[in-house]
Amino acid sequence: MGEALALDAAWLFAALLILLVLAAAGIAARRFLLERGGATVECGLRRRGRSWRLGLASYQLDEFRWYGIFGVSMRPEQTFPRRDLAVVARRPPTEEEITILGPGRIVAECQLGASAAIDLALAESALTGLLAWLEAAPPGSHLDVVL
Repeated sequence: MGEALALDAAWLFAALLILLVLAAAGIAARRFLLERGGATVECGLRRRGRSWRLGLASYQLDEFRWYGIFGVSMRPEQTFPRRDLAVVARRPPTEEEITILGPGRIVAECQLGASAAIDLALAESALTGLLAWLEAAPPGSHLDVVL
């Protein structure tokens, strides 16, 4: 009986190990597919009063898309229109934020339209890319379309 129990435990461990490998492969494949679209950076996101969430951000034609790092969906969790997003300040992360986000990040305090605010944690080069993307908006794109 002890031998059968050990064999069952070995099969259970092997099945668990296979599931972990498949989950890691799925996360890696999702990240690879997201990065194929280009202009993708590692980016932490925090709505004011909430905790940091790690993820990937993608600059699209007229929107900033944010994907959670461990999600399974290829759809973004958050989408911010370029005309509504404005970086109002930047600062170094606090010691507590460094333990969550990792070293080498800059926190960009952003305004979304007139009401909401978010914080983005990016590498310095990614923040430069975000600022360039925001400034490269076509002329008049911040104006509402009137027919």
